[in-house]
This record gives sequence, C-alpha cells and structure tokens, in this order.
Amino acid sequence: MRITTRGQLAVSAMTDLAVRQKMRPVALSTISARQGTSLSYLEQLFSALRRAGLVASTRGPGGGYTLARRAEDVSVAEIILAVENLKADDLQGMESTQAARVKSMTGDLWTTFNSRVMDYLQSVSLQDLVAQQLAKGVAPDEVPAPVAKPKLAPKPRPLMARVGVPNSVFALGSIPVLQRR
Repeated sequence: MRITTRGQLAVSAMTDLAVRQKMRPVALSTISARQGTSLSYLEQLFSALRRAGLVASTRGPGGGYTLARRAEDVSVAEIILAVENLKADDLQGMESTQAARVKSMTGDLWTTFNSRVMDYLQSVSLQDLVAQQLAKGVAPDEVPAPVAKPKLAPKPRPLMARVGVPNSVFALGSIPVLQRR
C-alpha cells in the first residue's frame, strides 16, 4: 500500500473542512488559501470525495462543501481510498515470475502489513483529527490571511500647461533675457 501526497492532502483538506463547517458550507478557495494547495487540485480531490459520498456540495453564492456524514462516522481510511488509486496487489508492475517469487518468499509479510495499516487508518476518525487540531489551538472560524496585493506605482498627475512658460529647450532660447536693475 502506498499513500501518496494526494491522500495526505485529502485528509488534511477534509480535516480543515470538518473544523470549519459549523454553520455554512466551506469554499474550496478558503481551504486552498489555508493549506497552500492549488485550487484546481483541491477541486479534483473533492470531486472524488463527493463521488465516494464523503462530502456534499452547494452551488451558488455562499456555496462550498460540507461533510456528507458526521465526522465521527468518517475514517481516514475512507478518505484515502476515495482519492488514491490503490491496487489490490502492489506487485502488479513486476513480471509474473518475479512477482511469484516475491509472493512466495514474503507475500504474507506484505499482506499482513497492509492489513494492519488499513486497520489503523480505519480506527482513526475524522473527529479524532478535528479534536487534535482544536487542542493545538486552531480556531474554527479562522479567516485566511488576506493575500497581499502588489502596490502599484501612483499614477502621475497630468501636467498642467502654464501660460507663457516655454515647453522645450528651444522655446526657452527664444525668450529675451531680462535686464537686471
């Protein structure tokens, strides 16, 4: 079993959603800002999570995502299985003779290992992760820090044409020199 960054980001985003969805749906853009993850990548993850029945989406202004079930009823294993492309047999990339040798020598080891990892992930609920975040002091209504907009140079003020003042060096030379008193 391989848990990739995709699975880790899905668990992190679901935890973020569970912490902050108290009164209204949570927009993916706010999760993206807090997690530092691309919005389009989160859209892909949440599409898979929605197909798996873990989140529900609301369209329109004030829309976003909410958990489809209570946080205590969602296991980390469900989240990972919803977004990862896990195969029943991690030896599928090997030639058949090589895979057969590996299975005959250590097959039980890896089967047991995968089973224990999956048992552990099933024992951890999304609510457990939410409780850990709240214990760390994460505020449920935390608003993402505003993205600093680059400061633009001030627009130059339009020059006011002054009457009787030359507008070039050549015009300056044509003005008679004033005599001193």
